Amino acid sequence: MTLLESSPADLTPDDLHRYARHLSLPDVGIEGQRRLKAARILLVGAGGLGSPAALYLAAAGVGTLGLVDFDRVDTTNLQRQVLYGTGDVGRPKLEAAAARLRDLNPGVRVAMHPLRLDSTNALDVLRGYDLVLDGSDNFPTRYLVNDACVLLGLPYVYGSIFRFEGQVSLFDARRGPCYRCLFADPPPRELVPSCAEGGVLGVLPGIIGALQALEAIKWVLGRGDTLVGRLLLFDALRMSFRELALQKDPACPVCGEAPTIRALIDYEAFCGMHEPAAPAGDEISVAELRAALRGEGPRPVVLDVREPHEWEIARIPGARLIPLGELPGRLDELERGVEIVAHCHHGARSLRAVRLLREAGFERVRSLAGGIDAWAVEVDPTVRRY
Repeated sequence: MTLLESSPADLTPDDLHRYARHLSLPDVGIEGQRRLKAARILLVGAGGLGSPAALYLAAAGVGTLGLVDFDRVDTTNLQRQVLYGTGDVGRPKLEAAAARLRDLNPGVRVAMHPLRLDSTNALDVLRGYDLVLDGSDNFPTRYLVNDACVLLGLPYVYGSIFRFEGQVSLFDARRGPCYRCLFADPPPRELVPSCAEGGVLGVLPGIIGALQALEAIKWVLGRGDTLVGRLLLFDALRMSFRELALQKDPACPVCGEAPTIRALIDYEAFCGMHEPAAPAGDEISVAELRAALRGEGPRPVVLDVREPHEWEIARIPGARLIPLGELPGRLDELERGVEIVAHCHHGARSLRAVRLLREAGFERVRSLAGGIDAWAVEVDPTVRRY
């Protein structure tokens, strides 16, 4: 049964008091608030985008909020994920989020899905909701949510952020384009920096997540002009909004005239996100590096190819910083006859550094498997993780 087919929920005397400012709006009123109370909205991700969206949807009186997340609260989340406080660090995000949302509005039912959404469970999780709000931060999940929503006939609110820019749209393949109509293919893996690498202005997900919540509420109320067929672009530095018109792609493999995707696929593989196996001899484990640094023989040069701001957060003692982007122009700072161990955050950039150095004639060079994050976990817990 869809939201539009279900019976409106009754409002209690407490509801009438709590939502008085809604009830005075002609485009909401008693009937609109009943629709909100009957609505079932699933939020994929309880992070930067999911935090403001969840808070405003709960405050608005959405009857059922589903939350999908499998992570724990980390100190680095607090710069932008306003659902959480310092006392929540180390706590499962869903546990902390549910407590905050129930305190904000005890009348909202919070359904927790503590899992990583993938092609084996997405249809079961999404089924039973009226609308999905995608607050994910990676391309495999975005394509997964899109395809699952198309297959189930569900609309979903898309949002994405990067540094100072954000995007919002409402995809509903029954009435307009889907995400694949806009982005037929994912970008190359090496061109997709993580949030830790690329950064994001803390207030930006608040703006974009609130816009996502607004679109969800408008859809539930059946009021206003939604973003179906439109992509809203926001530039925080210029404080400007602009809009792109979107068209349904007749050749779209999932919502087009002759769809070829009729079941969920391996989205990590589709987006090229599976870590390629490093060639034999290209990597060294953190345990091996620790032994080499403690041994009696010549010690390897530890080359940190991260960015300066990452260096300020955490570093391996004795390492030398040359960011990957500067490495081609600073090769003369490295000795060719010594062993070099390159490292980054998790190991992807350092493998690129290894290839670059070998092409430049450096023979004794390897990448630290797992990067400084593995070093912090397995060797030195005093090194900050981020």
